[in-house]
Amino acid sequence: MNVIRLDERDLKILTILQAEGRISNRDLALRVGLSPSSCLARVRRLEKSRVIRAYHARVDLARIARSIQCIAMIKLAHHGSGAFQSFAAAVRRLPEVVECLMLSGQYDFMLKVFCSDIARYNEINDRLLGLGVGVDSISSYVVMEESKNFNGVELETLVGEAQEKD
Repeated sequence: MNVIRLDERDLKILTILQAEGRISNRDLALRVGLSPSSCLARVRRLEKSRVIRAYHARVDLARIARSIQCIAMIKLAHHGSGAFQSFAAAVRRLPEVVECLMLSGQYDFMLKVFCSDIARYNEINDRLLGLGVGVDSISSYVVMEESKNFNGVELETLVGEAQEKD
């Protein structure tokens, strides 16, 4: 994957958009010290190069439905060449699974699952075991409370450290 070089203004644009995805181009331009047309051109370039991949609204599920969030730690029975890809492809077809991370270490995957209740989560576990992709075990954890939500990455520090190493 090609790393895209970003200047200070690009980083500031990305930092603001991570926190305020619905900010108007005019307000964004004012905050980063660019004309609206120059700012829009930069945002479009960042979108086209897939640095900006999507815009999302964070929905407070508790305000609209009863739900639980679970973390499922998955071990595969086999680690052959296609096992990881087969599992990941199968999981993409499960709408309740909102994140799937391949890991190193004791577990092979971590899934973040949202569903209506524990009975539905048990059904999802049964589906995972029945996918035919060699799930050896599932360790499940019900999320009791989110202490810190993802609100973006500290870009200046991360990008600065990466560029220093180049």
